[in-house]
Amino acid sequence: MRREIRKAVFPVAGLGTRFLPATKAMAKEMLPVVDKPLIQYAVEEAVAAGIDQVIFVTGRGKRSIEDHFDHQDGLESLLLEKGKDDLARVYREVSDMAEVTYLRQKQPLGLGHAVWCARHVVGDEPFAVLLPDDLMDAEPGAISQMKAAFEATGASQVAVEPVDPQAVGNYGVVDAGPKSGATHPVSGLVEKPDPAVAPSNLSVIGRYILSPTVFEPLGRARAGAGGEIQLTDALQALITEYGEAIHAYPFEGVRFDCGSKAGYLKAQVEFGLRHSDFGNELGDYLRQRLERIDADAPS
Repeated sequence: MRREIRKAVFPVAGLGTRFLPATKAMAKEMLPVVDKPLIQYAVEEAVAAGIDQVIFVTGRGKRSIEDHFDHQDGLESLLLEKGKDDLARVYREVSDMAEVTYLRQKQPLGLGHAVWCARHVVGDEPFAVLLPDDLMDAEPGAISQMKAAFEATGASQVAVEPVDPQAVGNYGVVDAGPKSGATHPVSGLVEKPDPAVAPSNLSVIGRYILSPTVFEPLGRARAGAGGEIQLTDALQALITEYGEAIHAYPFEGVRFDCGSKAGYLKAQVEFGLRHSDFGNELGDYLRQRLERIDADAPS
């Protein structure tokens, strides 16, 4: 199997109900962290890994994603006329970031189904999958790290991180052997297991590099956990039915779960503190706020 990763799939058809009412008229992937939408962080991560073809699997109400990565000559010209060359450059870079394809997931049948929708565009080559809800704070980026592991081993890669053993029922979990090099060989995967019988506490998070063979079990998959077609089940089939290797990659960095309000706010604070324009001001405010909290606490 060729080991060049050129294409990345972004399943972005989810409804974002956890962020209502903010997502009533806005795609959840367009929620900004400081001054950049979540989806752009993920696309930049893919492009930094050498990926030049971006495939968005969208749904109803996701037009804002298409608009964000499109050209709007009138706005760029206006920025240039007003002498805002830096903003015009940023605007142009977003539009020119990668070759973009949009596909529609017509029914909300789960992550596995969303990935399967991209099969004709991906074709017969390995590809990345990025879930924008997971904002990865890492250098190099998570996909760059995983790409190196894929090129070294030829095995599909799933990013993992340890979670509280009592919380494994919220995740896909791997049954993994001892670490060899940068990765753990995987003998099995299970979606949302009962903590009492979970094979480990290594949870699968929103980054994958996959063999195109995965489209075969996805094409005949039935609804699994949660009544959805689970990507985890297809990955298990890669191991047991097709004899393909899968490795768990414990990426180096910090994941912000921006699918939750608490995780989203943590990302805002972390990225805000680093901002060159107002990071110091925000830091001063947070210190003062903590001092007030301490002063108001009962003695």
